[in-house]
Amino acid sequence: MEVENCRKGTKVLLDNVPYNIEDAEFMKPGKGRAIYRFRFRNLIDGTSLERTYHSGDKLQEANITTREGQFLYRESDHLVFMNSDTFDQYLINETQLGNKQYFLKEGMIITTLFLGDRPLDITLPIFIEATVTKSDIATRTDTVTAQMKQATLETGLEIDVPVFIKEGDTIKVDTRTGTYVERVVTKK
Repeated sequence: MEVENCRKGTKVLLDNVPYNIEDAEFMKPGKGRAIYRFRFRNLIDGTSLERTYHSGDKLQEANITTREGQFLYRESDHLVFMNSDTFDQYLINETQLGNKQYFLKEGMIITTLFLGDRPLDITLPIFIEATVTKSDIATRTDTVTAQMKQATLETGLEIDVPVFIKEGDTIKVDTRTGTYVERVVTKK
């Protein structure tokens, strides 16, 4: 694939390692060929690198597929998932997922990114509901801005929540930003 056709979000292989194009910049100097500057993110270890190409250069497109899966459980430093179609299980290292691991709950449906048969990354639902297992004690004072305190969720994630949230409450969290959205009222 020619660099002219590469855009942000395109998956390519550099030295047989899959990368995602995070940023693409085009420059046309006064004379000579156009210059394309790309910032890549390694889909295996998450590292970034920048490279410059000229018009006419080629990059190898990565054969990336997505499959629906389900998070099953943690096993030492790996997370175990199951393919929803074939019921085959596969492992992904915790460090490969980074902070995404703190949003996973058993039975959660996710989308997995594969290079051939190798799982690379997951896509989480936009919002999750989780129970607060530990919450700091906050003192109320008269302030103009909303007060926040630290809370730990059942998944191990630590986030800031309003002072009225207590242990045992279920809250909604935005997985894109890792921030509190609202308290979930459970019907009895």
